Amino acid sequence: MKAPDKQPRKKSWWRKIRKVLLWMMILQLGYIVITRWVKPPITITQIVSLAEGNGLKRDYIDFDEMGTPAKLAVLASEDQLFPDHNGFDIKAIKKAIQFNQKHPSRQRGASTISQQTAKNVFLWQHGGFFRKGLEVYFTFMIEKIWNKKRILETYLNVAEMGKGVFGIQAAAKTYFGRDAKDLTKAQAAMIAACLPNPQKYTVKPLSRYVAGRSVIILRQMNNLESDPEIMKLIR
Repeated sequence: MKAPDKQPRKKSWWRKIRKVLLWMMILQLGYIVITRWVKPPITITQIVSLAEGNGLKRDYIDFDEMGTPAKLAVLASEDQLFPDHNGFDIKAIKKAIQFNQKHPSRQRGASTISQQTAKNVFLWQHGGFFRKGLEVYFTFMIEKIWNKKRILETYLNVAEMGKGVFGIQAAAKTYFGRDAKDLTKAQAAMIAACLPNPQKYTVKPLSRYVAGRSVIILRQMNNLESDPEIMKLIR
C-alpha cells in the first residue's frame, strides 16, 4: 500500500499559517492607524491591574485638557529630547548598556516616551528580547503614523501612575482632588517622579524616592521652560 503523501499537508498548513500572519499584520496596522485618532479602549497592563485586584482608575482627556505643568513634568522626568529624536535616544541606550554591564544588579533603562507609549498601548510590561523587538517595531510605526503631540497625549492617558491609577487625569483626581489642567508644577513633578515604578514609588503616601526625585524634576522643568521646541510642543 502506498504511504500517504505528507507534502500536500505541509503545504496546506503553511498556507494557513501565512494567512493567519497576514491577517495579524493587517489588524495590528489597522489598530495603529485607528489609535492615531481614537483613544485606546484598554491596554494589557490595565487588564492585568483588574485581574490582580488593583482596580482601574482612568479618565482619558484631550491634550488641551492636560495643562502645561503635567506635560512639562513628564518630559523633564522621562525624555527631555522627545521633540528631537525619531523614537530612540541612541546616546542614552549606549550609556545604559555600559552602566548595566558594570552594575548587573542595578539595571538602568533608556526608553523614550515613544517607546513607553508603544509598550503601554500595544504590548505588556516586563518581558525579554522578544517584547523589546516588538517594542522597536511599534515605536517606529507610531513615530511614522502618529505625531509627537499624539504620542505624548496617549502616554499621559495610559501610563500607570499608581496602583490601579492610569493617566494624568486619574492621578490628579486621586492624589490632589483636582483636574490635570489645574495641577501645580510641584504636584505634576510628584506624579512624574513615580513613573519608573508607580506601584513602589507612591505619591500618597509620599514615598522618600518621590519626595527627592520630584525636587530634581521641578528644577529640570524650570530649565526646560526656556526651550522653544518643548514649549511649542506642549502648548
